[in-house]
Amino acid sequence: MTRTLLLAGLLLASPLFAAEPPPPLPVDPAEPAEVPEPEVTIIQREDRTIEEYRVNGRVRYVKVIPKVGKPYYFVDTDGDGTLDKRFDDLDNPPINQWILLRW
Repeated sequence: MTRTLLLAGLLLASPLFAAEPPPPLPVDPAEPAEVPEPEVTIIQREDRTIEEYRVNGRVRYVKVIPKVGKPYYFVDTDGDGTLDKRFDDLDNPPINQWILLRW
């Protein structure tokens, strides 16, 4: 009797578990992903020009163009709203360095 109930329960429950979710829609790599355009605010100072780049209202990076010298960037690397890294060139950021041993 218990075998019959167990077998009947398995047969009734199997259609519920046999249904698989539909596969995800294929992503066409030729179609570009929707990336929001940054809002750029330009601030003119006597000795430099400052360009603030915002995405969805948050500052992502700031480009500083001095009257004399090369431009440099301040970047929010972890998305917390604090500009925590300075780069001289965004194409070639510096290599990460960690302290492994101190004496």
